[in-house]
Amino acid sequence: MSVDFSEFGRKMDKTLEHLAEEFDAVRAGRANAKVLDRINVEYYGQETPLNGVATISSPDARTLVIAPWDTNLLKEIQKAIQASDLGINPQNDGRVIRLVFPQLTEERRKELTKQVKKYAEDAKVAMRNLRRDGMDYVKKLKKNSEITEDDQKKAEKDLQDLLDKYIKKVDDAVAVKEKELMAI
Repeated sequence: MSVDFSEFGRKMDKTLEHLAEEFDAVRAGRANAKVLDRINVEYYGQETPLNGVATISSPDARTLVIAPWDTNLLKEIQKAIQASDLGINPQNDGRVIRLVFPQLTEERRKELTKQVKKYAEDAKVAMRNLRRDGMDYVKKLKKNSEITEDDQKKAEKDLQDLLDKYIKKVDDAVAVKEKELMAI
């Protein structure tokens, strides 16, 4: 009998998706509206995502333009961007807010690379926790005599192989993001 680990695979896929979202929020010298996904603005007493109260466009490779549907929100949006870890000073002209992304310095690139590696390590820890849960599940099956000792050994090896496959995907994603960050 083989043990079904498809649920653990789905959870590891979710972890990879979350990691990709984290990576998208790390800016790499080019304007990318995804860096604003985490920014919320107070709108009628509710915390609302920035892209829910404004149109975000990118007229060129290093500029984002935020056009709120309600111009009364300009100051709130400006405050939210300044309070975020974006490191960019918004320019408010009374109708729209412009974010000009400066060329990244070598020092800033290295900081962002460290941040990317931290996100990757967090993802690996989450995946290792999933493996541990899977191992506990296999031991429980063995204890309840639902599988043999040979099945247990095979299941543990399969689970480790699954983890190794996903860890490699994380490492590959880190390599791609680091290359993107270090490109000038």
